Amino acid sequence: MKFDTPATTNPIDQLKVVGKPTDRIDGPLKTSGTAPYAYEHHAEVPNPAYGYVLGAAIAKGRIASIDLDAARAAPGVLAVVSAENAGKLGKGKYNTAKLLAGPDVQHYHQAVALVVAETFEQARSAAQLIRVEYTRGQGAYDLSAVLATGVEPKDDTPDTRRGDFAGTYAAAPVKLDATYTTPDQSHAMMEPHASMASWDGDQLTLWTSNQMIAWGVGDVATTLGVPKEKVRLISPYIGGGFGGKLFVRSDALLAALGARLAGRPVKVALQRPLMMNNTTHRPATIQRIRIGASQDGRITAIGHESWSGDLSGGAVEKAVQPTQLLYAGENRMTAARLTTLDLPEGNAMRAPGEAPGLMTLEIAMDEMAEKLQLDPIEFRIRNDTQVDPGDPQRPYSQRRLVECLRNGAERFGWERRSAVPGQRREGRWLIGMGVAAAFRNNIVTQSAARVRLDPQGRLIVETDMTDIGTGTYTIIAQTAAEMMGVGVDEVIVRLGDSSFPVSAGSGGQWGANCSTSGVYAACVKLREAVAQRLGFSTEEAVFSDGQVRAGGRSASLRSAAEAGELVAEDSIEFGDLDKKYQQSTFGAHFVEVGVDAATGETRVRRMLAVCAAGRILNPKSARSQVIGAMTMGVGAALMEELAVDKRLGFFVNHDLAGYEVPVHADIPHQEVVFLDETDPISSPMKAKGVGELGICGVSAAVANAIYNATGARVRDYPITLDKVLAKLPQIA
Repeated sequence: MKFDTPATTNPIDQLKVVGKPTDRIDGPLKTSGTAPYAYEHHAEVPNPAYGYVLGAAIAKGRIASIDLDAARAAPGVLAVVSAENAGKLGKGKYNTAKLLAGPDVQHYHQAVALVVAETFEQARSAAQLIRVEYTRGQGAYDLSAVLATGVEPKDDTPDTRRGDFAGTYAAAPVKLDATYTTPDQSHAMMEPHASMASWDGDQLTLWTSNQMIAWGVGDVATTLGVPKEKVRLISPYIGGGFGGKLFVRSDALLAALGARLAGRPVKVALQRPLMMNNTTHRPATIQRIRIGASQDGRITAIGHESWSGDLSGGAVEKAVQPTQLLYAGENRMTAARLTTLDLPEGNAMRAPGEAPGLMTLEIAMDEMAEKLQLDPIEFRIRNDTQVDPGDPQRPYSQRRLVECLRNGAERFGWERRSAVPGQRREGRWLIGMGVAAAFRNNIVTQSAARVRLDPQGRLIVETDMTDIGTGTYTIIAQTAAEMMGVGVDEVIVRLGDSSFPVSAGSGGQWGANCSTSGVYAACVKLREAVAQRLGFSTEEAVFSDGQVRAGGRSASLRSAAEAGELVAEDSIEFGDLDKKYQQSTFGAHFVEVGVDAATGETRVRRMLAVCAAGRILNPKSARSQVIGAMTMGVGAALMEELAVDKRLGFFVNHDLAGYEVPVHADIPHQEVVFLDETDPISSPMKAKGVGELGICGVSAAVANAIYNATGARVRDYPITLDKVLAKLPQIA
């Protein structure tokens, strides 16, 4: 089904099921511990062997020699995989680094070998017997030291220019020129990267934790040098991904290689200390923002430059992206520069581009508002735009940022905020409020599904879409139920299997909108097949309460399949509406903090997010997504940082003891408000993504609240107490 005109009325608009707060249908399985994750498919893979990954002990160089004999002779060992016996390996489309080192080592903890044994303990013990001699190379590990080597990336982040930025900025009566930094960050999801592999002749079945099944199949096939039809990926449940499981990693490849060499199924899970250096992370950035404005608070010039690093052949962090679209200003420029760093691969993490970009842009907007003696909300409102500021001929399909800001200000009690920092105090605590705009693009991509109506009257949806804890099972069931006129409990949803039609996958905040649109398209076909079999006009048929009605007649939906199962398959193919209109989601984040006047300790007291993100398909699970994203934003603001050993080139705090993330006690009160909105240009569902919008801007709102409480303006994340403490005396 091609979607190239704005959606008008369709069956989804009945809103009998879609749009209602609905319990997650996978909830009972997860809370009872019976949902099988990648390492737990015991029924399908009886008596598997265990693999243990040995990571490289250097960041850059070569393997001079490797002695595997002692490991091979250890008790219980079935096989040892290394570059010497892995065979010729290709390089997948979505892998910057090779997944198995040898002879070159590209980054610390790159996989060097896999030991396969009868038990995990035997594999782990034997791995310690491997002796590797390295020739250490000279690497670059400090972003600030290599800025001059940055180049314009070859991907989709070219420099942008409109008008005369330099001249207008120089002439502006009020201007800001500030540099900010964001650190390397880890996805730190609960479920580790894990896989189970089994070969049946030349057919590989891989149970893995992966967000994008079709991408994974392609990369596994390319890496192993086998046809794609010989690879089956299965990933029905994922214990968190945040972008870290978009791509096949070493656990999947080594499980496949180990199973082939050992001649039996093998399961591999990356131990936590290995994950943070072996897999991907959000790369650090250094960002310079310049804003010029007239005395009345209108932006006349805005420029954003950002530097990030990655392995050779990697991609830039698109931190300048929100500045290209968020605020008006005729004279503008953005530039992203990519340097080569020999750290582990930098790649997508929840809201790549927008999240780190707004961490800095939204502090700069607050700093500029203060220079103009304007309320930060008023400054943002004065510079709102209803068109793409870089291409004024392209309007937004929906843009309700101003409403988000005003609605949030009223709900949060913004009028109680003092414009002068450090004025509100409760005992030893300095109290402050902060705000930031939220922005994330709405990406649309083709997505397919298959829908079955079996003779028992069951409605079965099949798509390779994944559920990374976001509630995908439920919104897909809601979509099929609405389209076919049945209850959610009458729909069976099967996800995460490459034998199903190819979906959008989980990533980029596109999963919910696109995958449900694919299910919508398949259900349109199934409705036609049902109507035809029952002898009804397809245009007049109404599906409701398990019945099909048309022309004064009715029949049960189930009766349509009595003569045999009905199957319909289709995909949603988005036309060029995303080129005619700028499609984005918007929001406003409000944060209140308390800062200890003596120690600089920050405590978040309350948070509010107001979101405008199209039709909300399931307010209950959407709220959970935003709350989780807000929590991640607090972590990025106050504590999350992968500490780089700049001599040896690795992340030192590579576990959940050293890499701190927020816990329940850190986030006492959160409120989420969704504006009542539909976007008919986005999709037939009239929905958009929301799970990444919830993190965008949060960190800056925290930073701005700390400044309002203390007068301590911190431009380098995370905002640890030492950075605040150094600036407290000026208002203490």
